[in-house]
Amino acid sequence: MNEHRKVIIIGSGPSGLTPAIYAARAELEPLIFEGSQPGGQLTTTTEIENFPGFPEGITGPELMDKMREQALRFGASTLYHSISEVDLSSHPYKIYDDEDKEYTADTLIISTGASARYLGLESENKLKGYGVSACATCDGFFYKDKDIVIVGGGDTALEEALYLTHFGKTVTLIHRRDEFRGSVFMSEKVKNHEKITVKWDSVVEEVLGEPDLTGVTGVRIRNVKTNKTEDLPCAGFFVAIGHHPNTDLFKDTLELDNTGYIVTQSKSSKTGLCGVFACGDVQDPAYRQAVTAAGSGCKAAIDAERWLSEQE
Repeated sequence: MNEHRKVIIIGSGPSGLTPAIYAARAELEPLIFEGSQPGGQLTTTTEIENFPGFPEGITGPELMDKMREQALRFGASTLYHSISEVDLSSHPYKIYDDEDKEYTADTLIISTGASARYLGLESENKLKGYGVSACATCDGFFYKDKDIVIVGGGDTALEEALYLTHFGKTVTLIHRRDEFRGSVFMSEKVKNHEKITVKWDSVVEEVLGEPDLTGVTGVRIRNVKTNKTEDLPCAGFFVAIGHHPNTDLFKDTLELDNTGYIVTQSKSSKTGLCGVFACGDVQDPAYRQAVTAAGSGCKAAIDAERWLSEQE
């Protein structure tokens, strides 16, 4: 026997828990599938100082716990299961979890987010949240008057390198090629900035430091042409090599843009399927902030509630 809900939310984080709060307050009893990383990417962030309402800052796990408690208080339910399959060919929609249980939903809110691409180094993974970050706008503030290293070569890396100059004493940009992949305008701005040094033809071999003790203390880079290695001291290491939207479940049923993000109708969370809504980083390649994810989650809940009302 399957379990039926008016609203099912796939994914957690601010974009999943915010619509859960709104839908629960509307007495829709939403069910949230939080997946393998309950709370989303914010749970890997040690300190958040730019989310409204917390003048002293708050850790990512604490913020997600508070959002979850708020949703549960109003009648939402949460499962720490992943979704293995969705069937959007007929209504109500069918969702299958990783225990092969079937659920049906009148409306589906997709908030599966986007995962930052990392280099895949063991040392990098060990130091995530201790000086390793994939979000300059989230964490740049913590490195005032300190040396910062960033890796990447596209427009995102160039924009983040320029952004980090507002905080860092120095910014060193590591790029594996001898020219940037970003726009000419942005490339020239970076090359001519007095705080930025570019290390061409170079790759990061290791992130130096210890979690809890020193945090990041530097990076070891290797020149791919000369094979020489060099240690660069830094307090913050930023990875800006792109994001991957978590949309594999929907690639055959929903319209995606050329980079894999879900396409939503202008100024709404509506997808091309009636009763299916998307919010947060899974449909937003531009901002990727907790507060914008929460805002779009609010829109998704309101859109879902209105759609349900129209069907009655």
